[in-house]
Amino acid sequence: MPVPWFLLSLALGRSPMVLSLEKLMGPQDTARCSPGLSCHLWDGDVLCLPGSIVSAPGPVLVPTRLQTELVLRCHQETDCDLCVRVAIHLAVHGHWKEPKDEAKFGRAADPELEEPVNAFLQAQVVLSFQAYPTARCVLLEVQVPAALVQPGQSVGSVVFDCFEAALGAEVRLWSYTQPRYQKELNLTQQLPALPWLSVSADGDDVHLVLDVSEEQHFGLSLYWNQIQGPTKPWWHKNLTGPRNITLNHTDLFPCLCIQVWPLEPDSVRTSICPFTEDPRAHRNLWRAARLRLLPPRGWQLNAPCSLLAEATLCWQAPGGGPCQSLVPPLSWANVTVNKTLELPLLNAHPNLCVQVSSWEKLQLQQCLWADSLGALKDDMLLVETRGPQDNRSLCALEPSGCTPLLSRASTRAARLGEELLQDLQSGQCLQLWEDDLRALWACPMDKYVHQRWALVWLACLLLASVLFLLFLFKKDHVKAAARARAALLLYSAEDSGFERLVGALASALCQLPLRVAVDLWSRRELSAQGPLAWFHAQRRQTLQEGGVVVLLFSPGAVALCHEWLQDGASASAPHGPHDAFAASLSCVLPDFLQGRAPGRYVGAYFDGLLHSEAVPALFRSVPVFSLPSQLPDFLGTLQGPGAPRPGRLGQRAKQVSRALQPALDQVLKAPGNPGGPGDGTRDGT
Repeated sequence: MPVPWFLLSLALGRSPMVLSLEKLMGPQDTARCSPGLSCHLWDGDVLCLPGSIVSAPGPVLVPTRLQTELVLRCHQETDCDLCVRVAIHLAVHGHWKEPKDEAKFGRAADPELEEPVNAFLQAQVVLSFQAYPTARCVLLEVQVPAALVQPGQSVGSVVFDCFEAALGAEVRLWSYTQPRYQKELNLTQQLPALPWLSVSADGDDVHLVLDVSEEQHFGLSLYWNQIQGPTKPWWHKNLTGPRNITLNHTDLFPCLCIQVWPLEPDSVRTSICPFTEDPRAHRNLWRAARLRLLPPRGWQLNAPCSLLAEATLCWQAPGGGPCQSLVPPLSWANVTVNKTLELPLLNAHPNLCVQVSSWEKLQLQQCLWADSLGALKDDMLLVETRGPQDNRSLCALEPSGCTPLLSRASTRAARLGEELLQDLQSGQCLQLWEDDLRALWACPMDKYVHQRWALVWLACLLLASVLFLLFLFKKDHVKAAARARAALLLYSAEDSGFERLVGALASALCQLPLRVAVDLWSRRELSAQGPLAWFHAQRRQTLQEGGVVVLLFSPGAVALCHEWLQDGASASAPHGPHDAFAASLSCVLPDFLQGRAPGRYVGAYFDGLLHSEAVPALFRSVPVFSLPSQLPDFLGTLQGPGAPRPGRLGQRAKQVSRALQPALDQVLKAPGNPGGPGDGTRDGT
């Protein structure tokens, strides 16, 4: 990560202006020695194989101390990486066994030298570096003149430039000679981390916190770092002091990077890209990506960042279904975004489409120039495979696969195999693509569709005849349904169990020739209009159509009636947001008081929940039934003059009773129910 010196100074100390990191231009590693020594850096890295410790044949050079320094390796003036410079201090280890024996001295240095005064001591020094995820080993050859060889004394140092590392990384260094004469020299160092910038998430927001001194003036830029092309600036501002910048999660992309630099002449800029692995950023990238097809045979994938995706050609049939992949495949490795690419086609066809997938998931699809080529065509795509000696085979691409022509399969292509082969040979098919081994052809199917119109019309006539017979068969049933009487159920919402009981009754009544209205099925209209307005509208419609209003009495409904009769309008306020019963009393009671209720209202209560005497006397001017014991009479009254014969009515009553009984049993068994077992409210009639 490129890092400017002033940010490193923030990480290393409190005085940003004291520290200035040295810049190294170019990517090459180098080595240099202290005066009196000569050194050479081997090209490329070597294997890190320390081997076993061996006895020194005489004086040898060994590393005695490792020293590090942070520098900047710059590829360009404003593109620098943090780098670790290593200095290896060397000393002479061992003594001369035979000081006057030049041969022994030569074995430690150079056997061809005959005079000790011209001899030198040579060593191969290995320097190993580890900083996750990087591991390297380099080899340095060092020579020291014999005149400087003093056992046990330092002879100088060799400096290696340099190992690249990231801020905050733990660096481990080892150094030894080949062969190894002593234990490896090692050093572990923690590189400073930058406390000046942190990225944190808070729900849908992302916070960029810049922790610098109040006097520090710096520039901040957000940009899209595109590998394929120049960077695109998105946001830039000059700031002073600590800052907290908020980004919405929809602004995140994998290539969104942050660049910071001091507002000083020739300052170095640093950039970090913290969202490369963020799942939200990758989802946003695909949402922003657009696939464009450019006539005559071009295509382009537009996106803010580079994408690892696979692009393929496919054939889209007009009947829907998945787009079937074709050869030839398009380039998939790092599809170049924002660049026009060419499709390897001889001719365009509206059924040809381009798909872009990532990790085997379809992300984008666009068919070829629908505006200019028109809608999808009902053409058959033939795949030609060419073999040796001019042998070729043909198959037709269908949803079930590629069907060989002239086969016995029960598909459209197999049935029309001979005709399609003749069309291909007579030049009626359009060649879309070819190479040495394969070719693609699109053959029109319009004429074969026209030949089958007679069968289609015959099938339509047959279907119309069947529908007409069904209409005659269902005529009586339709008339009966047209005469179905409307019924409006009113009840007081006791609890959820009682509401389920009312819902079971309403559903069972709907199976009869009755059109049932109940507030349980109209909660949205009830909330929008209010209980009173909803009841007025339903009551007016029901009575205008000759229907009946059913009052379902329960302990709560009886209590509301007594309150209203005693206190008048003050008791008529709704008891809940959906309590149509409480809202309806202001209209229902006047009908009973003025004698307009008979023929328009019917009362009912459930066995075990209420005594018949509990129903207020005012409401006994209309028939009041106990359910389910008096279901046949109740159903006959609801259906009015159009009620079926008694036998048929009894069967329907049994059906309603079977549907009603489980819900009623559940209400009766509920603890604390005023009409529950042992409460003395079961109707004795």
